[in-house]
Amino acid sequence: MARIITLCNQKGGVGKSTSAQNLSVFLAALGKKVLLVDFDPQANTTSGLGFNPRKIEKSIYHALIGKITASDAVKKSGILAVDILPASPALAGASVELVDMRSREYKLKEILEPLRRKYDFIIIDSPPSLGLLTINALTASQKVVIPVQCEYYALEGLADLLRTIQLVNSNLKTRTAILGALLTMYDRKSRLHRAVAKEIRRKFPGYVFEAVIPRNISLAEAPSFGKTILQYDPYSHGAKAYRQLAEEILRLEGIRKI
Repeated sequence: MARIITLCNQKGGVGKSTSAQNLSVFLAALGKKVLLVDFDPQANTTSGLGFNPRKIEKSIYHALIGKITASDAVKKSGILAVDILPASPALAGASVELVDMRSREYKLKEILEPLRRKYDFIIIDSPPSLGLLTINALTASQKVVIPVQCEYYALEGLADLLRTIQLVNSNLKTRTAILGALLTMYDRKSRLHRAVAKEIRRKFPGYVFEAVIPRNISLAEAPSFGKTILQYDPYSHGAKAYRQLAEEILRLEGIRKI
């Protein structure tokens, strides 16, 4: 049964989609079968793997509202053993359509359940907000990875998100656990970045990954070519960092790499 991990942060621009894509391909490079779920209406993960979200006829939106099954919308990414459940701009309207549905907070969990036997990991890229779509992503997952940019307001945002996850767990009877906070866009020459990273590790001991994602030109360029860092620049610092993250997650989850 697949382990389901959501990448979540209510703040945009923290490297969440980049991390979802690259974590998925490096888990696959380590021998795992992965389904990458784009649950963000911006569909950056879908375009980052080379698909045009506006031309996708069957997306996660259609599965969510019950028009098709999730497996009908799954596409081969063409990168190792990574499949993608793509998003389309129509997903932006799903929050409104979900409001009147029964068990509206668990729709994503319901549609992913039949797919769990096919994969080792399901990685969900959630929207940069704390709305109904993000709540669906949290209730569907067992673990959460929180990408955090090394900046002044990061600590407040991280504390808020941890409280939100606790609220979701207590109110919706779920058991979503924090796998870790992931420091992204890190510049070791920046005194502020070093200070923020040190403070996050001090305030949240045991909850911060050893792997740190650097500010890296190749990581920024790769999505514009519809490629992951493994395809675009596999020997870059960014690629090494995401490989380290994938290995760390396998270690934390007690899974051997192949």
